[in-house]
Amino acid sequence: MWKTLHSISEAKKIIEEFKPDIVVGTGGYICVPVGIAAKRKQVPIVLHESNAFPGIAIKMLSKKANTILLGFEDARPRIPNAKKIVVTGTPTKVKQLDISIDKKEQILKDFKLKQDLPIALFFGGSQGAQSINESLIQIISEQKNTNYQIIWAAGPAQYEVVKQKLKECNKDIENLKNVKIVPYIYNMEEIMNIVDLIICRSGAMTITEVSNVGKPAIFIPFPFATENHQEYNARVLEKVNAAKIILDKNLNANLLNDMVENMVKDKTNLQNMGKNAKSISIPDVEERIYREIKELVH
Repeated sequence: MWKTLHSISEAKKIIEEFKPDIVVGTGGYICVPVGIAAKRKQVPIVLHESNAFPGIAIKMLSKKANTILLGFEDARPRIPNAKKIVVTGTPTKVKQLDISIDKKEQILKDFKLKQDLPIALFFGGSQGAQSINESLIQIISEQKNTNYQIIWAAGPAQYEVVKQKLKECNKDIENLKNVKIVPYIYNMEEIMNIVDLIICRSGAMTITEVSNVGKPAIFIPFPFATENHQEYNARVLEKVNAAKIILDKNLNANLLNDMVENMVKDKTNLQNMGKNAKSISIPDVEERIYREIKELVH
């Protein structure tokens, strides 16, 4: 707390020297001293909150900010003291693509997967997610996924662990039926566009990407996220019937496998859920943010 208060004067010196036209904050503890310093120097402040449940820094600065930009409409009633709120969405490079049949065939061939079985994409962020990984290991080792295929980004830190655990179950990670496991997916935009269902955590960026590509999802919110904001994010898509939620404490291989199987066998419902996800996607996010910043600068 003392360091944060001391940082206000430090930030004030930087602002006096740099003379910014505007200060833009995206949450996190560093925003508080910088925002307070900017207010004292009468520099306009724009805040961007990407989560459906606003963080402490955004709430603390809500009265001081000239404009608050939101990733989701659901966050609006949770910032009652804001002067001006604009829902702009959250910037992300993942968009909906028109993948050709030939391109999709080549991707599936590279992954040694079939054309005629639904594909579920699993990932837990760049570092993986242990609870999701443990459930998947059981699903794969017991060969439960007979009616769907799996693309699984296990995470660079977890890949070798997963490989070893599958080996203990007499499974070779390079030769699994209906399954492709990789440490990391570098062409995530393409993969998200060709799969039938996405299973993952529910950070704000992930929710935005899922809605942008228009895919149905099963979200397993990270239970230790600040103020449980990942569950609030997941509820945004659940509310429009675009996603289902499994709380981490309830997650197990049987529940996860049953939910995936029940969803992929109903293609019409999957398509409708994907359309529902796309319905909350906001186009031209960067342009909307730029417009608000430019208005304040002028």
